[in-house]
Amino acid sequence: MNEFQAPTEQREPLTHELESREVAGLSEVVPDGRETIGQCEKKQLLLNEIEKLKVERDKYLREAEHLHTEIAPLEELLEGDEVMDADRAYEIRKQYNTLKIPYDSRMHHASIMSNKIARRESLANHETLMAGYTESMANWKADEQELNEKRDSLSARLEQIRQQAAEDLAKARQAETDAATAYAQAVAWGDTEGEKNANAEAQKAAKNLASATEHNRRQHLIMTALEHELATVDQYIAEAQKEHKAIERKALYLARTVLEEQWNEKAQALLDMGGKLWAAINLVDGDQISLRKLVLPEEGERFGNWTSSDLAERSYKYTVQDVLSL
Repeated sequence: MNEFQAPTEQREPLTHELESREVAGLSEVVPDGRETIGQCEKKQLLLNEIEKLKVERDKYLREAEHLHTEIAPLEELLEGDEVMDADRAYEIRKQYNTLKIPYDSRMHHASIMSNKIARRESLANHETLMAGYTESMANWKADEQELNEKRDSLSARLEQIRQQAAEDLAKARQAETDAATAYAQAVAWGDTEGEKNANAEAQKAAKNLASATEHNRRQHLIMTALEHELATVDQYIAEAQKEHKAIERKALYLARTVLEEQWNEKAQALLDMGGKLWAAINLVDGDQISLRKLVLPEEGERFGNWTSSDLAERSYKYTVQDVLSL
């Protein structure tokens, strides 16, 4: 696949998604009818910009493709095993650089256009995208909660089995010890009947200890299996948390993009109001001392500032009647 095709193919899925959801997004019900019209107009403006940017991007890609067809043979010569004299190698390298510079420039511009397209597609469809992100995050959070419940259940069962296994083995060992002690005491005191009974108890305790030891071995196998299941559940929990975090990050980037545009819109409205105030001060021969300190950052694709010169520029469009119409 050619390098110049990458930006186009990279953005196609989002474009198709946008087109498939466009009608649904435009028909969403909003309480204020004027707000609905405003949103539709903004979305349509964005869609128009997207189409223009696609045309511009495709133009750069076509030009890059044309240049690439000329560059490819030169690349083969430069990277091949053919032995060339210094003069010919210099000429080929010179011709290659002459073509590579405009090729890289067009690919760079195509990449810029693709980024602008992606931004506008996100803005045009941000409500649907955010709803999808929110639903996905809720699903992953629910999965994590369910997995945590499984983990608690497994942990409780593991602890129960571990404690029971230890107690059962300890009891069996203690019973054997007690039988041996009783036997020794019977021998020491010459208690023949006691010795006989203690010996029977010792044999019984030995059998019980053997059974307890075998049961303990099986219990340890079960504990090992439970520990393995716990490790698996922990892995799933980590994956759920990772997926939730990844989607959350996408949602935050989308929110940032939308908020940047909302900031710019409100800043423009403030600048228009400031221009009207600037005009009012001018009309009474005042001085805009405080307004001259204005610095408003512009967010998003451009990182400039709006200053008092923007207020002065806007002030010229206001007449006395405009200023008096508060």
